[in-house]
Amino acid sequence: MEIRLSVGYDEYEEGVRMSELIEKLASSADGEKLSILTIGDWGQAYENSPDSFLETLISHKDSFPNLTKLFIGDMGFEECEVSWINQTNLSPLLAAFPNLQSLSIKGSQELSLQPLVHEKLQELVIICGGLPKSVLEEITSAKLPELKKLELYLGVDDYGFDGGIEDVMPLLQGDLFPKLTYLGLKDSEIQDEIAIAIADAPILDQLEILDLSYGTLSDEGGKALLASERVKKLKHLNLSYHYMSDELLLRWKQAGLSVDVTDQQETDEDDWRYPFLTE
Repeated sequence: MEIRLSVGYDEYEEGVRMSELIEKLASSADGEKLSILTIGDWGQAYENSPDSFLETLISHKDSFPNLTKLFIGDMGFEECEVSWINQTNLSPLLAAFPNLQSLSIKGSQELSLQPLVHEKLQELVIICGGLPKSVLEEITSAKLPELKKLELYLGVDDYGFDGGIEDVMPLLQGDLFPKLTYLGLKDSEIQDEIAIAIADAPILDQLEILDLSYGTLSDEGGKALLASERVKKLKHLNLSYHYMSDELLLRWKQAGLSVDVTDQQETDEDDWRYPFLTE
């Protein structure tokens, strides 16, 4: 069973709280059947963090014995801009739910995952306009032996990304997550640097899908990927939303690879390139 909980602006003003919705769910017959829980806006997320309901969710962990998939922060811009969403240290959720297989997070302000340890987690997704290097460091020091999918929106400096290619490099070595088959390093303002670095990186030997979509990829990074023998062994390469030229797109289409090069972008009058998701 899949359930989504959310507190609208008017509801919050009227006194509705996410912790109460969780308690109600825990006391219902649906709690035991629940396998997927999505938490949307918990009420003015631009001011309040998940701390307002985290302890409630953890204290009722025994009411959700079959929970395997959790999404914290599933809200649109009309509820709260992604860069305004307040987060917190969410690692206690991993300790509370040992059977969790998938964790998705939206928003990176004050986000932490320390310690990032779980025996069964297969999927970790972080959607944001800028991922702090502190979170990248937590991921690169994580113990997630069953992780198969890692999808990170890296974003831009103005909205939280305070790192560089050196902070991404540990993810490219191939010795962190032995079962990883999907790597998404997306929505980045340094997409060319990432593409060049990963074009001949050891991680490609174990991946089936590489996702470099939503970023500022240009011909510079695209050519490095196109020339890579390791890239040719992938089952799929996602480069959608990019700034590559018509000429390079033609070369991709003639390459005989499974590659998504849709949603071509154009630079603005000052030759600026922007990732898909920032503010």
